[in-house]
Amino acid sequence: MIKKCFIFLPVFVMLFSFETVSQTKVLYKQIDTIKLYMEVINSPDTVISEKCPAMVFFFGGGWNVGNTHQFIHHAKYFADRGIVCFLVDYRVKKRNGTTPFESLKDAKSAIRFVRQNADEFGISPDSIIASGGSAGGHLAAATALIKDYNESTDDTTVSCVPDALVLFNPVIDNGPGGYGYDRVGEAYKDFSPLHNIQKGAPPTIFFLGTEDELIPVVTAEYYKMVMEKVGSRCDLKLYEGQGHGFFNYRNREVYNSTVKEAEEFLRSLGYLK
Repeated sequence: MIKKCFIFLPVFVMLFSFETVSQTKVLYKQIDTIKLYMEVINSPDTVISEKCPAMVFFFGGGWNVGNTHQFIHHAKYFADRGIVCFLVDYRVKKRNGTTPFESLKDAKSAIRFVRQNADEFGISPDSIIASGGSAGGHLAAATALIKDYNESTDDTTVSCVPDALVLFNPVIDNGPGGYGYDRVGEAYKDFSPLHNIQKGAPPTIFFLGTEDELIPVVTAEYYKMVMEKVGSRCDLKLYEGQGHGFFNYRNREVYNSTVKEAEEFLRSLGYLK
């Protein structure tokens, strides 16, 4: 089943197969000598003709570091529930000497790649959920809200806008006083999700710890207010006493709580039965 899904791709590598999920690795983009891959995780029971929803994860790390393993457990959890999941690698400063702008270009390319190849992945092109933590949460939100920073080689007739967002302490304010302003400067006006919320923004669930040292609660509350002002849903879930990165798998109790809340959010949107 899995080999039939991905045989069209230029690179196909079987990483592992468990009783509940299977994982493959595909090349989605190449810039000069840099090859960027995404890991695809789904249930062996997935029926291609059913057109499952997709969930695309972007790791955190300040656009400086990080790897796809951060969301491996999240991906397995949702794959078990019938969602085809994608763990996206993208360019970061430490490995590639790049800026946050290249990271966003890669995130947009990834969403387009998933949507463009929806039939082969067995997903619905209209049921793509973007997710991420911290700077990865920024990328997920920015694919939905930021119009600029598209790779010149992308087919921009294919939308990079996801249909829903699951954000874990996302960096949504890059303006003066926000995270990353020292790196993006005045470009924040066209880069910061908080400053680019508009009518039609995808329904969003936003997880944040009340003791997060990077994202103030008041910023998240303002984001929610603006989202609702333009007519978009934004469920803000505050976790008392939790700091940045509280949602990661190592914090098992909180991890369990956040994935269950995310599951209920997706269920309410009709992505899960």
